[in-house]
Amino acid sequence: MNKLGLIGKTLGHSWSKRWFEAMFAREGIDNFQYELYELPSLDDFRNWVFEQGLIGFNVTIPYKEAVIPHLDALNEAAAAIGAVNCVTREAGRLVGHNTDAPAFAETLQPLLQPWHTSSLILGTGGAAKAVAHALRELHIDSLMVSRTPEKHPGAISYLEACEAAAERFLIINTTPAGMAPNEALTPWPYTYRLGMKHLCYDLIYNPEETRFMTEAELCGAQVCNGLLMLERQAELSWMRFSELH
Repeated sequence: MNKLGLIGKTLGHSWSKRWFEAMFAREGIDNFQYELYELPSLDDFRNWVFEQGLIGFNVTIPYKEAVIPHLDALNEAAAAIGAVNCVTREAGRLVGHNTDAPAFAETLQPLLQPWHTSSLILGTGGAAKAVAHALRELHIDSLMVSRTPEKHPGAISYLEACEAAAERFLIINTTPAGMAPNEALTPWPYTYRLGMKHLCYDLIYNPEETRFMTEAELCGAQVCNGLLMLERQAELSWMRFSELH
């Protein structure tokens, strides 16, 4: 049996196992399995991977950047982004990839309007880095927004983002604020800044409509959750995993 999985710290929100199992059943694939692995830390991580017999795995919060020192190599995109969400085991080497960036770009493009030329990225973690890379490829200017901008060169504060939203009509949430089971939270308290030109893309997919999306929609903004991105990054990951056995 070829073992795959998802590593993260808290995975109760994740639909990845459900997606892969449905795909295996649909395609009649019976020689792969996909499990969720909640890891409190990455201590002794390499030994753990080989002891588990994983041939590949996905990576989620908070390990998309932290996993990199434990890998043997990064492909070109992952190296440029500085974050990994997919790892393959190739001839005893752990190789990092990033399928988040192309998945985000592919699902964002059909929603873009001519006025979506600049953006605000809420968050500064691994997912934010993948989004920023995708936006550069699409020639869309972006600013990362942080609660501690002094720790992230080039990032701006949320108060600064509130002002910038008057001209930046694409806002992407890459933080876990609003993710189940904390649906009451929102990463964006400045609802009054939103209008009909805004596109608010929330990478969260559980719940399917976050508070951020609901409030943005009430202001006339276009909204999108992260479900299609999840499915596309999983498909792109599977393209790499399926070549390993």
